[in-house]
Amino acid sequence: MRWAPSSLLLLAVACAVMVACTDDSRLPEPAPDAVIPQVITEPVPGDADDPAIWINSSNFSESLVFGTDKIRSSGGLYAFSLDGNIVESSVVAGLDGPNNVDILHDIFLDGVMVDIAVVTERAARKLRIFSVPDMTPLDAGGLPVFVEEPNLEPMGVALYQRPSDDALFVILSSKSGDSGEYLWQYLLEGDGSGQFVATLVRRFGLFSGSGEIEAIAVDQELGYVYYSDERYAVRKYHADPDNGDDEIALIGRNEDLVAAGSVPFLRDREGIAIYSTGPGTGYILVSDQHALRLQVYPREGVGIDLHHHPQLAAIPVASVLTDGIEATSLSLSPQFPQGMLVMMSEDRSFHLYHWGDIQARIDAAP
Repeated sequence: MRWAPSSLLLLAVACAVMVACTDDSRLPEPAPDAVIPQVITEPVPGDADDPAIWINSSNFSESLVFGTDKIRSSGGLYAFSLDGNIVESSVVAGLDGPNNVDILHDIFLDGVMVDIAVVTERAARKLRIFSVPDMTPLDAGGLPVFVEEPNLEPMGVALYQRPSDDALFVILSSKSGDSGEYLWQYLLEGDGSGQFVATLVRRFGLFSGSGEIEAIAVDQELGYVYYSDERYAVRKYHADPDNGDDEIALIGRNEDLVAAGSVPFLRDREGIAIYSTGPGTGYILVSDQHALRLQVYPREGVGIDLHHHPQLAAIPVASVLTDGIEATSLSLSPQFPQGMLVMMSEDRSFHLYHWGDIQARIDAAP
């Protein structure tokens, strides 16, 4: 919708922040040196939350960015072209509080290969699954989750496919939960008629007890799952339930950041994304929500320690009070030759950043 020379982008971001601030004067404003998005999508009608990226393998430039509008009863999963316009043919409307979304490509469902989007329909306490980009439901109207705990509502979601046998799993978080069992992992299988069924396989994941856990991200290649214990740290576990439930690492804990002379989180750790620079290398990206920053950590660890993830950079961004984020390193179009970072913004839009602008700030970090 809005991509232009940087001066016009600055104006667009300023206007977006002004609109948001008319609703809440307490909203912070981006720093003068904030990275500016290449594209700002059309706003969703209600309350934007979490993005995901669908790669069109036939034509990368026709890939789509999906984002949730988490309004109850009248929420939806919105699709956007790379120029920020809503793609009506791939919008799913009428969802009851859709919170987070994730996408995985080339999944076999009863012998048919599909790309799928999974969405947590929070108010309905269901997991929704759709084929992409036609958005045909593949869940018989929705898969009930957390049925053993009727007070829990699904929020965060991430998909994982095990390389050894192609078993497909979904990992969910809720608004609240018990430490040690905060995340619920389900096996997704076809029922023989082209619909998914879900079977609970484990509960795992520690929780500090402060804030909540929403954002989840899976590193499909390396087999790890990361989630934001918002007021404490990003926690790292094995994504394969057969590899145990022991915590592997804590990332972005403020006491560790301060001790290392790095920038601490202002308050909540929110969205998480993985950006790949090669086999096993790249970045773990975390939105520092109330500071309007992106924090960056090495995906591969440091040296022989695969689970040591010190801060590489803390980058100011124009997106306001970001919840969900997503990233890809694929060259999608001339506007995104090194891939993109997508960040939700409080003005009900999603901001699409040229990865080169983010990489330049990482390279310039002390």
